[in-house]
Amino acid sequence: MKGTVAALRVVAPGLLSTIQDLGRPGWFHAGVGVSGAADRRSFALANRLVGNPESAAAIECALGGLRVEFAEPAVVAVTGAPAPLTVDGRPEAHASVLFLAEGQRLELGIAAAGLRCYVAVRGGIDVPPVLGSRSRDTLAGLGPEPLVAGDVLPIGPPPRGWPSVEVAPVPPMTTGPVTARVRLGPRDDWFRRPADLFAGCWQVSSDTDRVGVRLDRASGPPLTRIDNAELPTEGMPLGAIQVPPSGQPVVFLADHPVTGGYPVVGTVLDADVDLLAQVRPGQRVRLRPWTL
Repeated sequence: MKGTVAALRVVAPGLLSTIQDLGRPGWFHAGVGVSGAADRRSFALANRLVGNPESAAAIECALGGLRVEFAEPAVVAVTGAPAPLTVDGRPEAHASVLFLAEGQRLELGIAAAGLRCYVAVRGGIDVPPVLGSRSRDTLAGLGPEPLVAGDVLPIGPPPRGWPSVEVAPVPPMTTGPVTARVRLGPRDDWFRRPADLFAGCWQVSSDTDRVGVRLDRASGPPLTRIDNAELPTEGMPLGAIQVPPSGQPVVFLADHPVTGGYPVVGTVLDADVDLLAQVRPGQRVRLRPWTL
């Protein structure tokens, strides 16, 4: 590939590893969502640590288990869920700048907290873009396929700038309850008591992926609709809390559909969507009202 100066080989992909960037905005008219990294803050930090533009393509790995080997010297950073990290068996620091020699192997263990890890390489993953993005959209089936053992990923030419820090301080991730702020609407009037969304606590369902976080009621009253009338299909933003007939809210993440026919009781603030992208099945979530 023109401009490629190095490559990495996937030894083991872990549970689910995909290539992501900041997505493909501007295609809603064609029914294509933005997609991109689920936890944008962790993704951007990984790129900043190796001196890349924040939009450079990197690897998103669920829980850990990823093993990659470098054919040439590389500069790498790992952020997001704090999976144990080793280079040729030697423990290394999370959210730090790592200098790997030719033939060295980077391995992620299984994260004890959080859900998604990000591996950025200086120069970015240089696979061909689809509709202007290198992201894998798991709902639409667009972009590069999920990684499998034996994949060889080209790395683009390094940027001119170098990172200004060696280690970035990051707040610890938790397996305890997390709190997300929600603005009610536009269809909160379809529910008998929309404020029940904020009562008690919710629990993350095992039916959770890059499309959305499904919530089961852990404590508090059920969220019930006034009637079962049909709602015309309408647009769905990132963070929308759609409520199907089961009453189990789904908070839409990166690969969410661009339209939907179930009422949206509220929308999680954009600043808190990254937080929900890191919750794991069984974890508790508290939703709290937010107003201007």
